Amino acid sequence: MNIAYWIVAGLLALFYFYSGTLKLIRSRDQLRPMMAWVDRVPLPALRALGTVETLGAAGLLLPPLTGIAPWLASAAAVGFVLLQAGATAVHLTGGDRRIALNGGLLVTAAAIVWLATGL
Repeated sequence: MNIAYWIVAGLLALFYFYSGTLKLIRSRDQLRPMMAWVDRVPLPALRALGTVETLGAAGLLLPPLTGIAPWLASAAAVGFVLLQAGATAVHLTGGDRRIALNGGLLVTAAAIVWLATGL
């Protein structure tokens, strides 16, 4: 189960680190082709979301890697479950029905919550 955690958590952390970094450094115009919802949120909220995603990615990997407070990995995964539940709501309220990625990320984060209990 430990190997499964590292594979799944590593891939999810990579995704969120990339996504969060884009939200932190790119302008709305650069993000719009990938994320149609960026015009519906204030820029500070978009930057805060990028910060949360980047720190959450670190939270999935660093605590179990260092052995310092490994329960934080579970907390980061729960945070990603809540993040994707909110993201799904944002997509649906905006009329965007393309939520398959959100559903996949939610299920993956939930799997990490379960896998992290065995660390």
